[in-house]
Amino acid sequence: MVSIAPKPPAPFSQAELLRRRGDLRDAAFAAGVETVLAYGANRFGSSIGWLTTWPVTREAVAILDRGGPARLLVGFPNHVPQARRFLDEAVPGDETEPLDADLTTQTMRALARGGPARPVGLLGPVPSALRDAVRSWATRVVALDTAYTRIRMTKSAEELAWIDYAAALTDQAGHALLEAAGQGATESEMVAAAEASYRRCGGVHHICYLSVTDMAAPDRCVPGQWPTDRRAVPGHALVFELSAGWGPDYPGQLLRTATVGAEPSPLYARLHTVAEAVRDQLLGLIRPGAHPADLMAVLDLVTEAGLTIVDDLVHGLCGGYLPPVLRGGRRPDGLHAEPLRPGMTLVVQPNICTPDLTAGVQTGELVAVTQTGWRRIHQFPAGLRQVPFSPSGVR
Repeated sequence: MVSIAPKPPAPFSQAELLRRRGDLRDAAFAAGVETVLAYGANRFGSSIGWLTTWPVTREAVAILDRGGPARLLVGFPNHVPQARRFLDEAVPGDETEPLDADLTTQTMRALARGGPARPVGLLGPVPSALRDAVRSWATRVVALDTAYTRIRMTKSAEELAWIDYAAALTDQAGHALLEAAGQGATESEMVAAAEASYRRCGGVHHICYLSVTDMAAPDRCVPGQWPTDRRAVPGHALVFELSAGWGPDYPGQLLRTATVGAEPSPLYARLHTVAEAVRDQLLGLIRPGAHPADLMAVLDLVTEAGLTIVDDLVHGLCGGYLPPVLRGGRRPDGLHAEPLRPGMTLVVQPNICTPDLTAGVQTGELVAVTQTGWRRIHQFPAGLRQVPFSPSGVR
């Protein structure tokens, strides 16, 4: 099993968190607002964790006034003690209170405590009742999601350190997954093996998509999102997409194809050859200033081979599912069309399939855009893997 970094990266510094808040405040001020209200629920709403380090659990609201501390309203009173510890260790002076009243009422009271009616910028999936209340109170309401997303598209040195460690955990999980496949595990057992490998190190689960299928009669072209009881046996192909995280917002991402106890069939060998050619051509185009639309030219390789693609070709990651998201048949626009910048983290993931979508492979991983090109974040071996079959470890 691959060894991971000797120790986890340091927690985010107070300077890092204050820089983030400053960047967001600057974007808000440029949009004509001085107060930001961010909302998240059910582990969704990345801006709250980015601003305060508190990962959203049931429900949370963060209020950020220009120059003042962050004020965090936390769903479920039993979650407040840990949220308080998170904030005390991150930026002392931030305020935390339980969301123990009606969400809209309590949030509006918190806004009013910050001063009279004023312009407000909204972030995240704000519920309609709260959105309407803010609109009726504020002198102006502005959506800040696009500005926030643009900020999150590039990573700081501290964020990249977290991502590097998450990639090491993901690589470790990839080895555990292949080991389980070689022992004849079911898809569910492979997921359990992968997740256990990083959970013991403090990593968090992001995704583990996989499929096994008979290379002689395939019926899967992409990794499945929900594992089944299908068991790996000799002659199967295994396709997986795996992400372990260091903190919920900073995952690695690894995509690979392997064969179990057999050489790849001619079909799978050909599919993977095309996938590697697309991957290599994509990587050759990644550099600062490159336009995402230019990366789409690699799809000519797929068309010329008489094959197709189901999944995204490229997407940003870490801080959300970020631009540029590149898919066949759609020309990038908006944030997705902006030139690449140093500090971006992109998943290069060609998924090459037969036209009838019965067979497919995937290869690629998360990479970082540098000042001169790109760098690998993962250390997992490239190529079409062949896993020896030894079922003695199963059951």
